[in-house]
Amino acid sequence: MKKILLVLLMSIMLLGKNYLMANESNENVIRDFIISWSNLDADELVEYFTDDGVYHNMPMEPVAGKENIRQFINGFIQPWTNTTWDILSIISKGDIVIAERLDRTIAGEKKVNLPCVGVFEMENGKIKIWRDYFDIKTYSEAMN
Repeated sequence: MKKILLVLLMSIMLLGKNYLMANESNENVIRDFIISWSNLDADELVEYFTDDGVYHNMPMEPVAGKENIRQFINGFIQPWTNTTWDILSIISKGDIVIAERLDRTIAGEKKVNLPCVGVFEMENGKIKIWRDYFDIKTYSEAMN
């Protein structure tokens, strides 16, 4: 009985360690992804997604598949001359990562500081689904 309990306890400890490592790994992927936006490179950004990934800016329709996501990001960032995304808070559990951000973007003479929350569903270290919540009016008024 003692051996069984010892094996069970060790298994739980090992699983817990792997679970924590997965959380940290997913968080690190999202931290890197957020930092990468400052490069304004859709080809780099799309590599963070699974082949069948989904990017859903919540005020808009979702975009599915790497090539569609690449085209969407290219169109979205085309007028931008600079962007820096500050992580205000980040939390994860399993394959879910939630990041609260302040996206500071410049497009020529126009600037916007856009509060956002991104919810990421991860699969094997890649973004399977990204839902991004923000006020489109704040963005539109600053950029128009």
